Amino acid sequence: MKRLLIIGYGVASYLTFVAAFLYAIAFVGNFVVPRTVDAGIAAPTSEAVLVNLLLLSVFAIQHSVMARPAFKRMWTKVVPQVVERSTYVLLSSLALFLLYWQWRTMPAVVWNVESTAGRVILWALFWVGWATVFSSTFMINHFDLFGLRQVWLNWRGRPYRELGFQTVLLYRVIRHPIMAGFIVAFWATPTMTAGHLLFAAVSTAYILVAIQLEEHDLVANMGEQYRDYQHRVAMLAPGLHLGHDTPTPKVRHRPA
Repeated sequence: MKRLLIIGYGVASYLTFVAAFLYAIAFVGNFVVPRTVDAGIAAPTSEAVLVNLLLLSVFAIQHSVMARPAFKRMWTKVVPQVVERSTYVLLSSLALFLLYWQWRTMPAVVWNVESTAGRVILWALFWVGWATVFSSTFMINHFDLFGLRQVWLNWRGRPYRELGFQTVLLYRVIRHPIMAGFIVAFWATPTMTAGHLLFAAVSTAYILVAIQLEEHDLVANMGEQYRDYQHRVAMLAPGLHLGHDTPTPKVRHRPA
């Protein structure tokens, strides 16, 4: 019975994530769903800025704090280890639904691309960004990332083993293709409103901070193996190295 509840919880958490992810595409793209980045709750500008920043902060804090190893060690004293990832995924998804539900509209137009070619290019980039996000999760292990592998192994009575570090496909080109895909998807729009700009700018700033936190944890866990990866592979764009991920120059020593 316990195993059934655990796998049921894991599947429910995963399905909640799928719904939140699909809604995110429609939310940012302004289609199909009733609440989008440009069709939220009407409010004065000052209220809209304050509430929207608060909503983005709720997601950012939850998403980053619960991902830290120190928090996980404490948290798994409260929730079983096997559903720790599923709980993280569920709470992240619920934070997103809160954002969709309470988002305030900021309709002032920052830019509007009128040419057909320009609009087609931007919409193509929008879909390329989301496709990059989705496909990149499968280049590592989609089901481990969202907690299904953990509950499935528990259902089969098999112990969970951490996946080894591997760099495949896009991960050989950039270290964070999922985050790069999000950035492209958030900014690629023919019509940029003040609300969309706030969402894209704050989300991008959060992504850049979150990457630093994640890489700090990865270096602490894997040491030189990950430092070497940082030096060999750019963070978000091929050939673009920032800060500590600048490639180490090769020095030729003269023979004695």
